Amino acid sequence: MATLKDIALRAGVSLATVSRVLSEDESLSVTNETRERINSIAQELNYRTIKRKNVQGKRKKAKIGLIYWYSEEQEREDPYYLSIRLGVEKAGFDRGVDLVKLYKNDQPFRMSKQDELDGLIAIGKFSPEDIQYFKTWSDKIVAVDFSPTDELDSVVVDFRKAMINVLEHLIQFGHDRIGYIGGHEYLQENRPIHDERETTFIEYLTLHQKFNPSFIWTGKFTAEDGYTLTKEALKLENGPTAFILGSDSMAIGAMRALHEQGVKVPEQASIIGFNDIEMSKYLQPSLTTVQVHTEFMGESALDLLLDQISTKRQIAKKIVIPTKLLIRESSGKAPASSKQKADVLK
Repeated sequence: MATLKDIALRAGVSLATVSRVLSEDESLSVTNETRERINSIAQELNYRTIKRKNVQGKRKKAKIGLIYWYSEEQEREDPYYLSIRLGVEKAGFDRGVDLVKLYKNDQPFRMSKQDELDGLIAIGKFSPEDIQYFKTWSDKIVAVDFSPTDELDSVVVDFRKAMINVLEHLIQFGHDRIGYIGGHEYLQENRPIHDERETTFIEYLTLHQKFNPSFIWTGKFTAEDGYTLTKEALKLENGPTAFILGSDSMAIGAMRALHEQGVKVPEQASIIGFNDIEMSKYLQPSLTTVQVHTEFMGESALDLLLDQISTKRQIAKKIVIPTKLLIRESSGKAPASSKQKADVLK
């Protein structure tokens, strides 16, 4: 590889002169003939100046498609996916990436300038047909909050471990009648999506001989359904002394229903949510919840996609994000009457 010294020797000038000419220093007093000779020798030796290196090494700004399966209205009702999207957008800004946002407002997905995309981030739950369709836009894809195939990069949450932590917390507080109020989501053609929270709830309590099939209610992950389903749950005689809600939005609705029925939280019923949305710590009582690092999920998805684009690797990566149980005021010991009944059963 040619150096400044090589050029200086052939041009018959000093090293400093070569350096200043190639860096286009206009204050240097040399003849045009000398400038042309130095530039000609540099070109002949294929010497790359710092300026040329910067221009040639500068990467094209990546354009990433952000596919979002919730509509903007649904996003406002349940901020879980909103937070993931904001994580992608913040990371995109920091890394100088262009994002093309697409909402699943209708079928099929629609997008302009799709041929210009370097990769795709799909946030939400998508069918195998959706994934195949996305591959017509780009073969570089990262799924967030869903892992449809081992051949696709994905970022998911360890909901199984999270649910076990919640159940262990409640059982240690003496609760043996625990209810779950969650949501069901569907792919196209009303195909139900497996929910790790509900599955783990059933398996764990069955293993510990505490599962009651009447203590599960499902709807949508919204405050409205949390309110409605909790009112249904309160109609049961000898119902749950603790409720696990599939989202903080549902938990907010549940707490309102309990308040209206005169049920004190946590003295008569403990409440635990999922996601740790911003308002959860400002409720009265403050909400015990599972902290899901949603913004970090979005950031991780973008980094995973940029890695996939730059390395052109063929083996998929799966990132599993841990959670943290934040114990606040809405969960406490089981009511005395409940613990006494449990002691009698023992």
